[in-house]
Amino acid sequence: MKKTENTSIVLFDGVCNLCNASVQFIIKRDLKNSFKFAALQSEIATEILNKKEIQNGMLNSIVLLENDKIYTKSSAALRIAKKLSGPIKLTYGFIIIPSLIRDYCYDIIAKNRYTWFGEKDVCMIPSEAIKNKFLE
Repeated sequence: MKKTENTSIVLFDGVCNLCNASVQFIIKRDLKNSFKFAALQSEIATEILNKKEIQNGMLNSIVLLENDKIYTKSSAALRIAKKLSGPIKLTYGFIIIPSLIRDYCYDIIAKNRYTWFGEKDVCMIPSEAIKNKFLE
């Protein structure tokens, strides 16, 4: 695995169009180069999750590994937004809403993401311009 000190790792559904668009959104606003990415379907994601004793197949969520802690669902999304440039960082204020409520809304979107946004047959292949942002 590549060195990732001082870097947050975002694991995402590599075949989900919404998830891929979200990764592109993050990359454009990650001016401090804080994030590295890997598809949940990748070997490196499986390795990371196994070390944390989380079964990859049980996840239906974006995953953020930050300071050796795992965040999922709305907590992951809000922590990511906090580090981005622009007004999106203000969404971190929603962290005051109990995670039970935030995650309920997140789960509705996650459950319907393929129907609403579609899916790919294979994981996204990053362009040369952003390839260094990906762990695999």
